[in-house]
Amino acid sequence: MQTISTQYGDLIPQYTDDDLRKREILPVEYHPSGALKSVPLETQTVIATPAGDIPAELVSFHENGTISRIFPLNGKLSGYWSQEDEAGLAEVLTLTTPFGLVRARILSVSFHDNRIMRSLTLWPGETISVPTPAGPVETRIGVSFTREGKVASLEPAKPLSVPTPAGEMTVFDPDAVGVNGDRNSLVFDEDGKVAQAVTTLTRLTVVHPDGHHESFIPEYRESLCGDSDREVVPMTVCFGKKEVSIRTNPDSAPTVLPRVGHVFFAEPYLPQLASPFGELRCSI
Repeated sequence: MQTISTQYGDLIPQYTDDDLRKREILPVEYHPSGALKSVPLETQTVIATPAGDIPAELVSFHENGTISRIFPLNGKLSGYWSQEDEAGLAEVLTLTTPFGLVRARILSVSFHDNRIMRSLTLWPGETISVPTPAGPVETRIGVSFTREGKVASLEPAKPLSVPTPAGEMTVFDPDAVGVNGDRNSLVFDEDGKVAQAVTTLTRLTVVHPDGHHESFIPEYRESLCGDSDREVVPMTVCFGKKEVSIRTNPDSAPTVLPRVGHVFFAEPYLPQLASPFGELRCSI
């Protein structure tokens, strides 16, 4: 047993592993400079953060000593301890975010080194309403913020129509993984315009300088359920200041086209009509 002093108070690192959740003693880590990087805690400890008081079992730090990420729970999932067991310990927290108060069960909260909230990661099944340049959005998994506190990205809880430089696109990623809320399907640039949209319900057509048309639609893959079923793969479209990047398959290189000289327009695309036998997506 030892005590580590931080600007958030004294913390006691984990030194026992005698329960179902903590089956090993995790190490305290340090940055190359010698500054504290992360510390698993022996017992859940309430820490005063810029977002409010948060009970913590694992905390990581920036080199300047400010909190990088804080986890209210840090149990190890196994055959003896499931995600449902861990979720049963999760408390509803009231946190101050850049857009106001939020009440939800939280997997983790991260901060920039200037103490502004960087991202909020929600427990599976939790949703919050987030005000964005595209209007209020019901959000799952998480939301991220710029160093100035503006909404940078989020994961829509259901298909959402948003304005883009190509017109209205329906954003939703059925493959979104809720590890953290740092990177999400719907991304905004510094001006509040849509910079990235992940979709399974939009066709993007490009008119090239010579007048010919080229269309991009989400591709298909064999379903994780097997039995020769197919499911649609989300298509990612990124709108840069000078070019547009289109990726129809996460395993292939994107098609990158300059904005100058090309015309981009979006229209609805219904995969179930292209695949009349339907699609089946497994939960994993």
